[in-house]
Amino acid sequence: MSDLGQIKLLVLDFDGVLTDNHVYTFSDGSEAVRSYRGDGLGIERLKALGILVFVLSGEISSVVGARCRKLGVEYHDSCGNKRGAVVAWSGDHHVAMTDIAYLGNDMNDLDCLRIVGFPFIVADAEPALRAALRDIPVRVTEQKGGQGAVREVCDLIADAHRPLSAVLSYDDFLAVSD
Repeated sequence: MSDLGQIKLLVLDFDGVLTDNHVYTFSDGSEAVRSYRGDGLGIERLKALGILVFVLSGEISSVVGARCRKLGVEYHDSCGNKRGAVVAWSGDHHVAMTDIAYLGNDMNDLDCLRIVGFPFIVADAEPALRAALRDIPVRVTEQKGGQGAVREVCDLIADAHRPLSAVLSYDDFLAVSD
């Protein structure tokens, strides 16, 4: 796998990556999910370096938009064709597929993981996805989805670009924390 320092865009699946893949459904039909705050700090680090972050979700959910707005990242929910969305986003933002990292967790991420330069899956990815990716060099996070996997990937990418101490002072780092 090539140098992580060439990554210009990180694409994230939502459910099972930015969340722990659980959904709370209330009697009025509204939903809530659980996410890891540390992922937001990792995303802030990438944004400070000029690295783009884009979230894709196949779900139609106000939760996706709410979380992405809070994180300050672009998103596309109710996405039936994730591969097409990544290719279109890549072209619109002039980022080569070889300079894109993708973090997924399930079979609907397979096509995207196969076309990007830096495929990542979370530690608790669907076993069928792991099996389908045996023929390509994919990185597996140590952390599970919604439990720091995004932060782990962000830190790997950011460290390949610049060490944390060169990006933010301690006071700056505290200022971007939630």
